[in-house]
Amino acid sequence: MKRFVLLAIAASISTAAIAAPETYVIDSNHSMPRFSYSHFGYSTQLSHFDQASGKITIDRVAKTGSVEVTIDTTSVNTGFPLFNEHIQAEDFLDTAKFPKATFISSKINFDGDKPSTIDGILTLKGVSKPVTLTVTSFMCMPHPMLKKDACGANASVVVKRTDFNMGKHAPYVGDEVTINLPVEAIKQ
Repeated sequence: MKRFVLLAIAASISTAAIAAPETYVIDSNHSMPRFSYSHFGYSTQLSHFDQASGKITIDRVAKTGSVEVTIDTTSVNTGFPLFNEHIQAEDFLDTAKFPKATFISSKINFDGDKPSTIDGILTLKGVSKPVTLTVTSFMCMPHPMLKKDACGANASVVVKRTDFNMGKHAPYVGDEVTINLPVEAIKQ
């Protein structure tokens, strides 16, 4: 019986040593936020941002962490330079005044040992609103090329353009916008 108790104590001490927050920096080469919306009901338009940065801190044993993502809204890429300018104009992103969008988490919720949702504040065009990202995939492992630990995730949320003062042409151009955040991050 004493041996069992000693093993249990040793196991709890080694688990406590493993349970530590780890910080990962977002790899902007492999993290390209996308957004999609209905265009007059004819089609779903898909665009992305070329520049995103931030960090993820996670303690998978304690099931806690934080996420900070900054998107350079001037890097919007619709596939057409003229339309990029249209989206950056005052009626939509207004990148002259608001060149960044941010998501700052308040809580990471876990399902088992993986994050399932992330609560936080999305700030877009100077307007901050609470949102919940749904995590559709999450994986950490040694990066085969960088030889460092890395984590990757896909998360999404649906927001309304009108909530962020970008309601021009709504409802003809869909008010609901799906934001997808594919993220890869390297351990520091």
